[in-house]
Amino acid sequence: MTRYDGATHMGNPHAPDPEYTTMKLGLNESLARLDEAGTLFTTLFRHGTLDVELYRPRVEDKQKPHTRDEVYVIATGTSHFVVDGRECAVAAGDVLFVPAHADHRFTGFSGDFSTWVFFYGPEGGERGA
Repeated sequence: MTRYDGATHMGNPHAPDPEYTTMKLGLNESLARLDEAGTLFTTLFRHGTLDVELYRPRVEDKQKPHTRDEVYVIATGTSHFVVDGRECAVAAGDVLFVPAHADHRFTGFSGDFSTWVFFYGPEGGERGA
């Protein structure tokens, strides 16, 4: 089942399933939804195994390892990203992949830091092809 929260829907006449549509998520609208929710993250879109979220940690990133693979696309600001003890600087536009169960977090993030989060695949991750 597909769920849209804050997405612009565009019909796809070529899709065999009428539930399948093309969609667009705008950053400003998504940040506004995050503000409205009053939480650190909000799920904006779900389709099959794909969950699209926007995450904006405050003070400290306390996330724990996740059970599915994920991709981050840094939306705004800067941070350091630590995964399994390795650290790198990240900024808007950078893309990060984190396999299921990897210990990871953002540190030293700027006040305007936010990131898109894409969870996908089966529990336990895809394990590479």
